[in-house]
Amino acid sequence: MNIEINISNVILETERLILRAWEITDLDDLFEYASVNGVGEKAGWEHLKSKDESLEILKMFIDEKKVFAIVLKENQKIIGSIGIKECRQDLDKNLENLLGRELGYVLSKDYWNKGIMTEAVSKVIEYCFKILKLNYLVATYFNYNIESKKVLEKLNFKFYKDIIIETRYNTKEESTLMLLKYN
Repeated sequence: MNIEINISNVILETERLILRAWEITDLDDLFEYASVNGVGEKAGWEHLKSKDESLEILKMFIDEKKVFAIVLKENQKIIGSIGIKECRQDLDKNLENLLGRELGYVLSKDYWNKGIMTEAVSKVIEYCFKILKLNYLVATYFNYNIESKKVLEKLNFKFYKDIIIETRYNTKEESTLMLLKYN
């Protein structure tokens, strides 16, 4: 079961990061990290090709009110995003009467392998369970994206099932759905 999400007035902080709603002035930072070849592709979308395309995505983030901008405190630069999306419809019956959401995330290539995404996702998990009162979270990674798998395992997500995901550019990718239940 899904619950309505609106993060437009939410600000979360960690030691190195601020997680907040996107603003129209974030366009340059979004384009800077999301236009790098390999960044979007790890999350199932092609890297952004233009500022106009980036503006469309940014407006979608702002309108949907479900995606946090990841801001590095030391320089106030946006280096990624974390979305709290509606769950896939292919979950088992034992979850259908529980409140849950699916997390999706992407990070600037310049900040890979520094523990930043683990730090950011950990804070969003805390928000989802303690503030939103969700019962579970799921997240998916493409099987070739070992870095994403490591983030989820560090945060105690457990294997749920193997799935095939059709990407935005009509490829089918072997993927793994991971589950984290709130105790």
